[in-house]
Amino acid sequence: MNSVILMGRLTKDPEVRYTSSQKPVANFNLAVDRRFSKEDQADFIPCVAWNKTAEFMEKYIHKGQRVLVTGSLQSRSWETSDGQKRSALEVNVIDVEFADSKQSAPGRQEAAPAGFAALDDDCPF
Repeated sequence: MNSVILMGRLTKDPEVRYTSSQKPVANFNLAVDRRFSKEDQADFIPCVAWNKTAEFMEKYIHKGQRVLVTGSLQSRSWETSDGQKRSALEVNVIDVEFADSKQSAPGRQEAAPAGFAALDDDCPF
């Protein structure tokens, strides 16, 4: 089983590009606080979202917003043009949800389309 759930803030707006077959792909880094650290420390997790999720992120998710990301961990390997071998570990995003309370959301946020609900930090459970 390969399942990842992260809550964190985007370090910058998602970078959206299109593949040669015109599929949208969004790359972004998520700053995730370490819960049991005595000092304020965060891990910066590279993430990639595809298709409708990438388009949703481009339109509604921006730098500094807190989001809940679900997906799977994937590793990639490739060789650069000068022959060096490279590898990367990233989260392949399946779903993304707003996680900011309405009071703390950045001013650039637009209303989400039907079917996407913001998480409410004030829930009693």
